[in-house]
Amino acid sequence: MKWKALITQPTVSGLTTSTPKPAFRGFWRCAQGLGAALALTASALPAATAESHLPYLDGPRAIIQRGVQAVLLCNGVFTSERPLEAVFREELAYLKAPLGSPATVGDPSDASAEVVIDRAGKSVRIGALGQQSVSARYQPGIGCVVLPPDTSPEEAAPLPALPEVPEVTVNDALPWPRGDLNAVSEPGPEVDQAALAAASAWAFERPTAEQNTTALLIVHRGKIIHERYAPGFDQDTRTRTWSTAKSLAVTFLGLLVAEGKLALDDPLPLSWGLSRARNPDADPRRAITLRHVLHMSSGLYPVDSWGGEYAIGSGLAYWAGASSQVGAQDRGLVRTPGAVWDYENYDTLLAVGAMKAVLGERYLTYPREALLGPLGMDRTLLSTDRFGDFILSSQVYASPRDLARFGLLYAQNGVFAGQRLLDPAWIDFIRTPAPASAAIDDAYGGHFWLVPSTRLDVPATAFSTSGNRGQYVIILPEQDLVIVRRGLDWGKQGFDRWDLLREVMKAF
Repeated sequence: MKWKALITQPTVSGLTTSTPKPAFRGFWRCAQGLGAALALTASALPAATAESHLPYLDGPRAIIQRGVQAVLLCNGVFTSERPLEAVFREELAYLKAPLGSPATVGDPSDASAEVVIDRAGKSVRIGALGQQSVSARYQPGIGCVVLPPDTSPEEAAPLPALPEVPEVTVNDALPWPRGDLNAVSEPGPEVDQAALAAASAWAFERPTAEQNTTALLIVHRGKIIHERYAPGFDQDTRTRTWSTAKSLAVTFLGLLVAEGKLALDDPLPLSWGLSRARNPDADPRRAITLRHVLHMSSGLYPVDSWGGEYAIGSGLAYWAGASSQVGAQDRGLVRTPGAVWDYENYDTLLAVGAMKAVLGERYLTYPREALLGPLGMDRTLLSTDRFGDFILSSQVYASPRDLARFGLLYAQNGVFAGQRLLDPAWIDFIRTPAPASAAIDDAYGGHFWLVPSTRLDVPATAFSTSGNRGQYVIILPEQDLVIVRRGLDWGKQGFDRWDLLREVMKAF
């Protein structure tokens, strides 16, 4: 009865204005005061969305920071085979605060050392053991695989490996484009060589130190007509492709579509077994198709494109030893598939999961058998996570000439060295703007970037791969033209691939 009296007495509508019974008068005044306080101060409360600077994610960010350094240092030394000093100076310029220096690298037996390089075991450890250190170990045919925090490379579980790629000299006697013999040719009379040289100078002589061009190749009518490298780099230097790997991924998938193993508009062949749904058959994610993920429009909860890459999201697989597939599949549907464009590494990794689902035991060997081998991309390594899943959203190491070979496949409409490898219909797909990319001026197709509709100074038919730190393969089929630009950009970066195409086109 007392609770009833409290509830049925004063109301904001004024239906009754009697005072609460004495037993509840103090409680009621407290409630009135709280309501007034909320009404007065709600507008002054901090906005939750503005709290991202607080240190809630400092722990995982620190782990990933060590992991980035471990992976880049390991691949720089053992995959790219570059001098340690150059790796610290150029590869790690990407990091805000790398640990140590070449002079402070510790002995592998020293558990307290902050930076350890084990040349015999081909591994790198960043951070003292027992203090959330991160290690990466080079694996034959794969490149460096990152391990979970505080896992010693010597004690790690078996890691994936493949047959090592051929030595660089194997291709020397094979004719271009499959090999390197007679790869370079003098430009034809239709090419203005002075303008070509000016375009090369434009690419290398940048106005900011943050734009660091390491290689430029221009391929016209199937031959390299210009090739230039920064000191310390050459035609065989393998460096990270970053998201140019996504364009490799879509090419493997195109081959599987041509074989009838996948279809663009069929649901992804994933069990979504990681789902927390009580009824997997009713999981709305079963509506997501290969087309959706290749258009970066899966509708799944976005992580990387919303600032989580270096604290949560795919960064945990890239740099901290987590599973790339578990993270990709463990996201809920928040939008209608196909409706919104969101650039997500995880969408690429879902497509990679579909590739694994249909290939089974052929999964690890398929890329080299189906594409890299026929193209002569013998300097290219596709890295995996420690569970053997390809990280084809970023972690590929390739030489400039290998990427030129890849570009030639597209410039010549799927034919390479006289052999058809890729269906022209697939090339039409990757060059057609994703419907949801209208929000970014129709600048994205199927895991390739397109000339924005607002850009009028370069041919609208060009398309390009794009990777962090300035990794571009620009293709203009009408001119039978391929431009490969490799970089180690850092800071604000800002190198514009379409500006580069504009400068090169002045030579034609």
